[in-house]
Amino acid sequence: MQIMNIPYKLIAVDLDGTLVRNDQSISQRTVDTLIRVQEMGVKVAVASGRPTFGTAHVAETLRLDEFGGYVMSYNGGEIYDWGTKSLLHAQTLDENVIPYLYMCAREHGMPIMTYIEKEVVSEVDNNEYIQYSVMRNRMTLRKVDDFVKAVEGAGIVKCIIVGSPTLLPALETKMQERLKGKAGVFRSEPFFLEIVPMGIDKGKGLSILLDKIGMKKSEIIAFGDGYNDTSMLQFAGMGIAMGNAAEEIKKAADMVTLSNNDDGVAIALEKLIIRPQDMPC
Repeated sequence: MQIMNIPYKLIAVDLDGTLVRNDQSISQRTVDTLIRVQEMGVKVAVASGRPTFGTAHVAETLRLDEFGGYVMSYNGGEIYDWGTKSLLHAQTLDENVIPYLYMCAREHGMPIMTYIEKEVVSEVDNNEYIQYSVMRNRMTLRKVDDFVKAVEGAGIVKCIIVGSPTLLPALETKMQERLKGKAGVFRSEPFFLEIVPMGIDKGKGLSILLDKIGMKKSEIIAFGDGYNDTSMLQFAGMGIAMGNAAEEIKKAADMVTLSNNDDGVAIALEKLIIRPQDMPC
């Protein structure tokens, strides 16, 4: 059912810390609300730093295949039309950078990992941070003897060096200087140092998606809580920060809702789109 007077046509929503609660679940109220707005004709795009496979179960829960939604994984490195499962956009890491990443990780005594299809690939299988990524993304772990050789020709979107939150900041600074103009380097978690193709961010990803589907940024609502969500919140016509976001991120948004543990996404959408008169009895 299309409601013609709705000013928004697309909802872009981050996963961790936004749609997903701290226990890795999504509340039924939030699921029901996102399905309701899709029934009203509004599209939904999952916008996450996770690999594509790591977002798939969320996309299915939200019935994005049925309603023709989108998945923007790897912070915009890959964009899929989930209704047709067609790849709309892809950007991969320069293969020449990967041996340096591997060498740098080894020199600092930290494991490196990446994602290939349904697998987390690493030379290490007993690291708590790698196991966390396996669990969160519902992927399997493939232990390899030679990381660089294992990822050759695989079209890697990002690599992650994992390590102590007290040690990664210095490595982050060093690698940002070394890879300037070649790759993006940032921490998505205190213990995850991500290396991605140059220029990737969620705001740019949304811009690419809009060009392909013929929407305007004024027609987008974006939800996020992390620093990697800032460009998306600023790009969208209505950028909404979660109550659990840092103050800097809240200041970049147009509106602040409740936290990810308190149905913040659902409550904002009920106010902005569904409206009381549209709510079922």
